[in-house]
Amino acid sequence: MHGKKITAAVAAGVLLLSACSSSKSKSGGNSGSAAGSSGASGAPSGVPDPGAQPKSKVKAATLSGDCAPFGAYGSYPGKTVTMYASITDPEGGYLKQSWKKFESCTGITIQYVADKEFETAIKTKVEGGNAPDIAIFPQPGLLQTFATSGKLKPATDAVTKAAEGNWTKDWIAYATVDGQFFGAPMGANAKSLIWYSPKSFKKYGYTVPSTWDELLKLSDKMVADGHKPWCAGIESGTATGWVLTDWMEELMLRLHGPDVYDKWVKHQIPFNDPQVADVIKMVGQILKNPKYVNAGIGDIKSIATTAFQKGGLPIEKGQCQLHAQASFYGSNWDKGYTVKPDGDLFAFYEPPISDKFGKPVEGGGEFVGAFTDRPEVEAVQLYLASGDWATARAKVHSGWVSANQKVDKAAFTDPVDALSVQLLTDPKATFRFDGSDAMPASVGAGTFWTQMTKWILGQDDKTTLDKVEASWPK
Repeated sequence: MHGKKITAAVAAGVLLLSACSSSKSKSGGNSGSAAGSSGASGAPSGVPDPGAQPKSKVKAATLSGDCAPFGAYGSYPGKTVTMYASITDPEGGYLKQSWKKFESCTGITIQYVADKEFETAIKTKVEGGNAPDIAIFPQPGLLQTFATSGKLKPATDAVTKAAEGNWTKDWIAYATVDGQFFGAPMGANAKSLIWYSPKSFKKYGYTVPSTWDELLKLSDKMVADGHKPWCAGIESGTATGWVLTDWMEELMLRLHGPDVYDKWVKHQIPFNDPQVADVIKMVGQILKNPKYVNAGIGDIKSIATTAFQKGGLPIEKGQCQLHAQASFYGSNWDKGYTVKPDGDLFAFYEPPISDKFGKPVEGGGEFVGAFTDRPEVEAVQLYLASGDWATARAKVHSGWVSANQKVDKAAFTDPVDALSVQLLTDPKATFRFDGSDAMPASVGAGTFWTQMTKWILGQDDKTTLDKVEASWPK
């Protein structure tokens, strides 16, 4: 999913979460250890062992005036913390604005460097003994790889407690390896959205569906009314095909639930398992249905050659009614169209197939890990794990959201941002990270993309799944 962000950010100059980073390359997704795996300590999956986390080195300081709230992080005049990430400008600039007050009050200078080649370059830096103090990891698998190698420092007990208090267990599990927690989540993005036109729905008397069956019935009603309901595009340069992996992930989570989803991602069931075959068949019921697609663009095969940024644009002119895409897609709409619940454009939650698995939500985000354990480094980690920082970042600029339970939701003035935060922080939500980002990169950012592209061009289901399965590293 990370690779997707980059393109969205470059195309629109705005990144939203999934797009939270301007580097959207999906490399580095090979997890060295399964997220949330339990280790010798016997800690349950996804739950850090408190006894395994290092003690906090941060000592609170008494600060005055409007700096008083920052006293909990201590005082470190003249200290510098280096930070390395893939989040380039303009998003990187918004990040730097978000911690200015923290810097001035604590005395810490955060030396931020962004690199679009982060996933490759961070490995070179660490192996060469030039690791940053803090890295913002766009994929949990990459963080887990460094954690497993012993290069990444476990989060302290204070950072662990802050993270556990501010995020759901699903999020904590992605940064937990063998019972130890390594980094608090940061930004997030909601993928489980379907964009539509409220004005068009009102015109034709359509209502937002609350179940998958209702979504299909709505699609059929649109066909009966003379519309081709769905529009899509998956072209994304060397990352062409990632959009279809999102479709697969969304329906895997909804049809078979989180346990099977996790087994699929970890290859505990083969990629051509009958349960996976069920999912690709369901995706095909929409995207390979000539009555449903590709409204305002062309035939089924046009999906493969349509840039993902342009896949939903026919909605603007009423040529299309439905477009499945993440929250960051909002940066691609043309100027002059209102995005709000009663406007030209908006999004609704991609409905569940049944009520067996709660409220499935797929998304992505970043995690803050540290390669050094100085007190000022921990202080930065603690601040970035807080609801105060998440609120500060949300106030800087729209197009960014967080799953931090303590964030002030009133700070999200953009209606799609607000909807995304509502989904990501819903206690009933069953959250799972973008599955292909957690698969080995040769699959998740390789054959999964390419074979799904061949699939939309006419390759059959079985051949597609068999070829991805055959590519899985032995």
